[in-house]
Amino acid sequence: MTAFAPDSLVLNRKLPLWYQVSQSLRASILGRTPDASLRLPTEEQLAAHYGVSVLTMRQALKELEEEGLISRHRRRGTFIEPGARRSTPRRLLGSIDAIVAQQSGERTTVLGHGGEAVPGELAEHFPDLTEIVAYRRLRRDGESGEPTNWAENAVRPELAAAIDPADLERWPMTKVLRDVVGVRISRITDTVEARLADPETAALLEVPLLSPILHYTGVTYDEEGRVVDVARIRYRGDRFSFTVTVEAQ
Repeated sequence: MTAFAPDSLVLNRKLPLWYQVSQSLRASILGRTPDASLRLPTEEQLAAHYGVSVLTMRQALKELEEEGLISRHRRRGTFIEPGARRSTPRRLLGSIDAIVAQQSGERTTVLGHGGEAVPGELAEHFPDLTEIVAYRRLRRDGESGEPTNWAENAVRPELAAAIDPADLERWPMTKVLRDVVGVRISRITDTVEARLADPETAALLEVPLLSPILHYTGVTYDEEGRVVDVARIRYRGDRFSFTVTVEAQ
């Protein structure tokens, strides 16, 4: 059995440290390989890995325990719950790792990918391009197999050349761009709106035609201010809700 190893994290001092650590560890837990150990490293080891205090690490673990992702046992250690599932809604405080965690923990199938002309509705995001590489994916609940959302990503061709589609069956596009391709992401703008399921969405999500869905658009920028990816995700309206928490500075 492979030992569990959490992903690395670059901390943003403008956000609560415990929150960033909990979201990064959450994404690692939900995106772990099937043969990974269920036993987490000790609080001290995790604190050293993330470069935070044990107190901060303890608060992050408490968040994951309350969500039902882990269980903590005196003298035995901390363990990932084998049947752990995502709970919603979640707090999103502007962390890239929160976006990664939001997209993790589901079974993903790549429906197709390839170059195509920049869609008219995305032209404003790619003014210097005539073609993008599009990826289409369907996500299912890890336990029931029920479809939960399907996604289209429009990616700059020079970045797509470094993407292995197999990675997209394990990780979200945000993580692949940041941690595999090496894109230095500066920000992501999110828009969520209510829509009605069109025929393609209804078929993929197995919902009635014109039933309510949540349509998410995420625009990802690099440090030069270029758009590197536009994600359009259609969520089943009966499976998702989004909560944004604004904290006083």
